[in-house]
Amino acid sequence: MVIRPITTAQLPEILAIFNEAIVNTTALYDYEPRTLEKVNQWYEAHTQSDFPIIGAFDEADTLLGFAAYGSFRPHDAYQFTVEHSVYVRTDARGRGIGKTLLTALIAEAHKHPVHSLLGVIDADNTVSIHLHEKLGFKFCGKIPQSGFKFGRWLDVVFYQLQLQ
Repeated sequence: MVIRPITTAQLPEILAIFNEAIVNTTALYDYEPRTLEKVNQWYEAHTQSDFPIIGAFDEADTLLGFAAYGSFRPHDAYQFTVEHSVYVRTDARGRGIGKTLLTALIAEAHKHPVHSLLGVIDADNTVSIHLHEKLGFKFCGKIPQSGFKFGRWLDVVFYQLQLQ
């Protein structure tokens, strides 16, 4: 597996990963699949703000998953806090790719003026919660019934890693 920055060539693969998560999971609180245009806008916003998007690639150069971070909130005082995301293709889960991506994203954050990484996670996503805890993230809050998807209320939890 190789970890490297994402380019526009991978945006169709990212779109497929995003849309699988939207349609089948509570990893994203969206209802409708995204369009390639929306993913292009997301990519451009990240690159213009110098926010990383990194991917995990197999030996055939197929994207297995990706990780990124961006602004937590649009106010000046939050400029050193970022919210991150990690997504792994369904058929590639359970192989440590999420951990590798999040570890690489933390290393990338150390190269930038980032003080705090925040993971905003569906409270039932125990795999993601355990991953964050293994990498030193601390539970810092819960908002009960903050989302509604698949006919039920969803709780969201926040996990934070403060960088030195």
